[in-house]
Amino acid sequence: MEINIRPASEEDFPAILSLIKELAEYEKAPGKVTNTVAQMKNEKDLFRCFVAETGNGDIVGMALYFFAYYTWVGKSLYLDDIYVKKEFRQNKIGSALLKRIFEVAEYEHCKRVRWQVLNWNKPAIEVYRKCGAEIDDEWLNCSFDEKGISDYNETVR
Repeated sequence: MEINIRPASEEDFPAILSLIKELAEYEKAPGKVTNTVAQMKNEKDLFRCFVAETGNGDIVGMALYFFAYYTWVGKSLYLDDIYVKKEFRQNKIGSALLKRIFEVAEYEHCKRVRWQVLNWNKPAIEVYRKCGAEIDDEWLNCSFDEKGISDYNETVR
């Protein structure tokens, strides 16, 4: 199978958003995706993405990332999502996407690459362990959605 891993362009945003929605379905959270193509276009300077494209131009996978700064180590790459369509898995596409992420991290002199995996996603956990990732079970995620941000600000004013 011929697969090309390339940087995403703005024209790829509809396909990327479709993959994001598929991932949300897989992660049992389809209603959580509020992003839109228009929003992605407005915020395109905040993220980067690689897409996996078949020989006929179909986008079947993606790795979306951004740069972050962690106080303990400095410049880091945060891999927000990596996803390959179900029917294209087991073809090393995810590994090829991950390889490109690590190439970028090295080129950009990042001190850390970080991402999250759901604790029930055993196939992904095994892949990440095989490639040498440290999987931390000590830290918990804390997050606020847009309404939560507004509500918090109202309570502290």
